[in-house]
Amino acid sequence: METHYNTSLTLPSSIVAIGAFDGVHRGHQTVIKQAVQRSKQLKVPSLIYTFDPPPRVYFQGVRVLTPLFEKLARLESLGVDHVFVTSFDQTYAKRSAYEFIESLSKLNPLEINVGEDFRFGFNREGDLNLLKQYFKVKVSKPVCCPNGKTISSTRIRQLISQGDRHLSNLLLGWPSNENRLV
Repeated sequence: METHYNTSLTLPSSIVAIGAFDGVHRGHQTVIKQAVQRSKQLKVPSLIYTFDPPPRVYFQGVRVLTPLFEKLARLESLGVDHVFVTSFDQTYAKRSAYEFIESLSKLNPLEINVGEDFRFGFNREGDLNLLKQYFKVKVSKPVCCPNGKTISSTRIRQLISQGDRHLSNLLLGWPSNENRLV
């Protein structure tokens, strides 16, 4: 896996999955595995476009579930070819939706995979409809646990704060977490 930090990256073609992927939980794993599988079908590289820190950490000061080194290790274990990590800071947060689209166009995505709630650009001005005007977009449905509740980083943070290590680790889906989360 090749990791690209805050650089200009151009690819002849790719399948891209975009997200904060904090925790690389079971829901994230679904989006990422779909992108990797599709890239293999089309014989083009898979690329994860992610942020460090995750936007919610930057804006809301929430707890990071997965430090960058751990997130990268998890992405590599899922068979990703490239990871593009951009620093989410004051400058990046001010980028327009169209600047984001322009940076994505350099990756020549044949398809972009995102979750239903994907937003981008300054004040979250970009949405799925705007993204679909420029790219073929595959929207992944939320992944739910057996009781029907959506698996999300926010929910996992709540479970951790309530002391429910067991369920939070099940939703994360990574065996090494059993001893790490408190």
